Amino acid sequence: MSTQTPSSLIGEVLRQPDDLLKLAAYRKKLLKEKSSLDAKLSSGVKAQLDATRDALLKLQNSRAAMGLIREEMMAVEKLMGDEDGGEAFDKITRVSTVHRNFAQTTKMVNNLRSMSDKVDHIASLLDSDRNQPGGPSGPSPNLLPIHFQLQQLEAFRNETLHQAKKGDVAEREVLIKWFEKLDKVGNDFEAWLWEIGSGVVDLARRGNGGTVVRLLKIVEVEGKEDEKAVAIRLVRKVATTDAASRYKSMQANARVIKNYRHKLLDAMTASVRQAFDDHFLDNQYDFLAFIDGLGWLYKDIIRIKDDVEPLFPEDYEITPFLVKTYHKCLNDTLRKVVDSAPEAKVLLELHAWIKEYRGSMKELEIPSAWLQPPLLDGKSQDLIEDYVKLIVTKLDEWTVNLMREETGKFTWRTREPEQADDGQLGMEGVVDFFSLVNQQCDLALDSNQGAVLVRVVTESAKVMRRVQAEWLKLVADEAKAQVEKKPEEVPGGLVEYVIALANDQLKSADYVEALSTKLEPLVSAKYKEVISARLNEAIDGYLDVAKRCTSSLVDFVFNDLKTATKGLITPAWYTDQLMPQIIETMRDYMSDYQTHLNPSIFEILIEDLLDTFLISYLTALRRATSRSLRMPIAIQKIRSDISQAFDFFSKYKSPQELEQNFEVLDMVVSMLSASSQMVFMDYWNFAKKHGPNLAFVEALMKARDDLDRVQVGEIMEMLRRKIKEEDIGEPEEPTIMVKVQATSGGLLSNLSNLAGTYASNFTTSNFAAPGMRPF
Repeated sequence: MSTQTPSSLIGEVLRQPDDLLKLAAYRKKLLKEKSSLDAKLSSGVKAQLDATRDALLKLQNSRAAMGLIREEMMAVEKLMGDEDGGEAFDKITRVSTVHRNFAQTTKMVNNLRSMSDKVDHIASLLDSDRNQPGGPSGPSPNLLPIHFQLQQLEAFRNETLHQAKKGDVAEREVLIKWFEKLDKVGNDFEAWLWEIGSGVVDLARRGNGGTVVRLLKIVEVEGKEDEKAVAIRLVRKVATTDAASRYKSMQANARVIKNYRHKLLDAMTASVRQAFDDHFLDNQYDFLAFIDGLGWLYKDIIRIKDDVEPLFPEDYEITPFLVKTYHKCLNDTLRKVVDSAPEAKVLLELHAWIKEYRGSMKELEIPSAWLQPPLLDGKSQDLIEDYVKLIVTKLDEWTVNLMREETGKFTWRTREPEQADDGQLGMEGVVDFFSLVNQQCDLALDSNQGAVLVRVVTESAKVMRRVQAEWLKLVADEAKAQVEKKPEEVPGGLVEYVIALANDQLKSADYVEALSTKLEPLVSAKYKEVISARLNEAIDGYLDVAKRCTSSLVDFVFNDLKTATKGLITPAWYTDQLMPQIIETMRDYMSDYQTHLNPSIFEILIEDLLDTFLISYLTALRRATSRSLRMPIAIQKIRSDISQAFDFFSKYKSPQELEQNFEVLDMVVSMLSASSQMVFMDYWNFAKKHGPNLAFVEALMKARDDLDRVQVGEIMEMLRRKIKEEDIGEPEEPTIMVKVQATSGGLLSNLSNLAGTYASNFTTSNFAAPGMRPF
């Protein structure tokens, strides 16, 4: 309720002195509004008076009718009270009932007589629709006439059977048999309806939307009849006995609830599921074709939105229903695909398709709420994990089988290795292995995911490292057996197979380098670094195996030279032609090696052979017995040996490079040739490069027969003092002297580790094949 007073309202209008000039206008406006309100009030009062008058008249008429009914009821009651009148009334009632029953019986008999013809007519109409060229997707123009006539006959059947409930059982069975033909046509018609209903999308696609509308009209009519029957049953259930007796006529329509709407939706669901099942069965042996052929899903959804939805009443919400159905059936089918253990490429394609599916549904403006649960429970990324695992598993299986075959050939050596046109030996497994690796990497590239490619490359590199470790162990075991066992106890051809393996390792390193060059430009810097690191590790591993092979090849040479090298710097050395024997043996081996080895590996082999020779000779000097060097004959002999070896190695290396290698022997000869007073000068040059090596120098001095024990002691004392004064330490980089042994025992085994300590500090650029980086 407003709290404003008339004076306050007037005060709001008349705020300024000039507002008094507007009084006439305000007065005219208020009078006009008053007149309008008076007219509305008068009209409202008149309408209310008229309504009240009509109500009173109707009330009076009702009272008069009630009075008349009361008088008539009193007259009937009076007649009933009269003896003759009561009997007449009962007779009239009985005659009326007999007449009604007679009429109903006549009608029932006539209906039974004509029912067969009507059913035949309905059947002919149904056959006409079913035989249309389009079948269930055709026009079906007779749906409504068939349904109308069937509905009447079914109502008659229900009423007849309902009335026959109280009759004889045999008579009821006769009636049931009489209606069998009608039941069959009814069942056929209903089956036809759901056959049509299952093809709603196809009907819309073919322009037969009218058939869908007629189908929906039938479903609507039957739904209303179902509701009416349910309502009657509910009333009879909750009503009293007296009230229920009033529904006897309704009981005659003993209708069977049909639930057509639910059956229609079930038929559409079954149709969608069948479509996916058929597509799966058609492509169960080619899942890539299955994925490529899923485009019909999008076409159906577009058809549903554009053509099917306008045909259905809104309360069906047909588009959400069908989209959800398609999505659920799709999800179930994709699970079947994944559970079938498909190949890796299928998992990759499936992952990409699911990603495309989400985008396509978004473009079609399909709400995400309709697409629940997500395909594969939203774990489509697990497909990538499964894909990587499958690739790794396959790669492992193939590699194990391949290595079993390759190592078997290497171990048993029943036939010679493969020989290329250029004479190089090799085995077949390298090409096969890297074909597999490249194939898996190409599949990973198809995923367009750098993380997937990195995983595949990493796992492939692990497989390579495992294979390399297996080869390293096998070469070591076979080389040891070759050296330690008798020739007749081991299969021949190990040299050739080690050469073949060395060539294969360098070829493998080239393959990995090519793979790295191919993959790195295709990924971001983040993944490029990882790929490069993993593949570089694999390359280093292959070169390690190749280096182990060259060491074994050198071992084979010096295994044959054991007797000759043991005779160096011994009495036999002065009389026997040991060095020519050593040179000739090395020449024979190098001739075969050079013919069958990769040139890059052969260069490293020469380096290993030269180092092993130098170490063998220096070790022979180191273990020389006291006063075994006869001066000056020994010096001449050593220089002759050096000259012959230099001439041999100069065929494979330039003299300038060889001079650096043989410099250590020249320094040793200088120390052996120097007088006791001048030894320090030559030793100084030796120690600056190779470190003190006092034990080695002392052994040399003791081996000279021109120095007695006192002189040797004085020389060593002077050297120790000078070393301390000049602070001569070990060189920053180990030199060949670290491999010179004090005793003859285990010489060959020590030489076999040449690549580990000393040779690893030499430059490795010579090991790089053309176009390949050095390791």
